Amino acid sequence: MKYSKMHGAGNGFVLVDNTDSALSRDKCRKLAVRLCREKETDGLIAVCPAEDADISMLFINSDGSVGEMCGNGARCLAKYAVEHGLSHDPDNILIRTDAGIIHARRINDGLYEVRLNDPSVIDPHRLVRVGGKSYDCFYTELGDPGIPHAVVFTDSDPHTRLNDLRETGRALRFAAEFPKGANVSFAMKTGRASAKAVTFERGVEDFTLACGTGCGAIACAMAFNGSSCGERFIIEMPGGLLEVRLHFSGQMIRDIFLTGPVVTVEEGNTIYVS
Repeated sequence: MKYSKMHGAGNGFVLVDNTDSALSRDKCRKLAVRLCREKETDGLIAVCPAEDADISMLFINSDGSVGEMCGNGARCLAKYAVEHGLSHDPDNILIRTDAGIIHARRINDGLYEVRLNDPSVIDPHRLVRVGGKSYDCFYTELGDPGIPHAVVFTDSDPHTRLNDLRETGRALRFAAEFPKGANVSFAMKTGRASAKAVTFERGVEDFTLACGTGCGAIACAMAFNGSSCGERFIIEMPGGLLEVRLHFSGQMIRDIFLTGPVVTVEEGNTIYVS
């Protein structure tokens, strides 16, 4: 079976060619657990056919759980689709996901953009108590069914505090206030429209080098809380910089665009499926 190992700002994935629909969802889940361990990646993307899009994305976390969508993964899949002839318009790449259709485009060979799903849920101040401490979380779900994200703002650089934040991230991720669980981002504002951040991701159950939808949620939180009058946010994650543009009006957020680097690490056809 053909595969590609790719990453977006350090967020790594194995993409497997399932355009012939030979692999069931259950087989993809089992394959994800093995390959993510072998290839040291955060998730598996099964590249599947779609009737209403160029390609369909089945995203599976490294623990075998199915995710609704993945922002950096979608950017990697957009590059894959262009380079493997699955999309013939690099300015309008359509990807079917469990959270809806995603629009993507190529900016250049190493830079891709995706339009994230609009929020279906926004709770700007969801109070969560874990470990005897209360946290004021900005909670949102991107898409419908939505990807759940909680954002906690801190006064210190989260990049240097991963060990300190890990247990808090894990506790918040499973907090009862988040019925679906949550991806948990810790962010420190570095300017009116910039931040340094890390995200504890569901399914990986640890911090990743970057989280695309997490950056979208952070930008939503910053816009909603009035920290920037602009629409362009720069989020610095451990794996690199990601840009988010969005439209914010009243209490509504829409048109969230995520832009960042995409790198192909290796390609091959030696993956065996049992």
